[in-house]
Amino acid sequence: MAQVPDFVSLNGPDNVGKTTHLVRLAGRWDGFQPLGAVHEHDPEPWARVAAGDYARWWFETSTTVELTEMLLAGHAKRAAAREAGRTGLLDRGLPMLLAVATATCVVKDGLTVGEAFKTVTGIAGSRATAPETAILLLPSLDAERSYAITSAREDRPWTGVYPAYQKTLHAVLLHQVDHGAYTAVVDCEGLSLDDVHADVLGHVGLPRLTDGSPR
Repeated sequence: MAQVPDFVSLNGPDNVGKTTHLVRLAGRWDGFQPLGAVHEHDPEPWARVAAGDYARWWFETSTTVELTEMLLAGHAKRAAAREAGRTGLLDRGLPMLLAVATATCVVKDGLTVGEAFKTVTGIAGSRATAPETAILLLPSLDAERSYAITSAREDRPWTGVYPAYQKTLHAVLLHQVDHGAYTAVVDCEGLSLDDVHADVLGHVGLPRLTDGSPR
């Protein structure tokens, strides 16, 4: 089996299949350690802000510095939970966390994508992180179509500021792609779930096997 990194993250907008593919990856090899999302490893501050009007805090009252620092603190604690010799599976890795903060900054502060991206990366600085294979799953390489696909998969319509945030997030992700933020990008449009997973396996370094046992 090819050498795998300390961390593998699956990234992308809502409803693109991140959780589904992380579960499938975890079932292929016992060397994978599912580590989930950042709030699971730093629950206290997230529980505190969620106790009130969570959407208002996220999109109105929190500062970009506060939100970005909370995301990064959770990411650092999540990384520290990885067991030696195992590959941590991340639901949204560092590039995606920066994308989330950037899209929020655009919506909240009225900046352009480029301006908000510089603001957030400036806050993040050069945080020491372990090697991460960051795979971006996109419903489409066209931002408007990508948003249309993911919003149609939602059980009920997005309301309030969330549609604007999601549209902005798609644009931010494509901005990151242009700047080489991800190890690999999977264009999911027209692909079956199995085809997408085969691409994910290829980028992770696992053979595309059908028996579930990497060699």
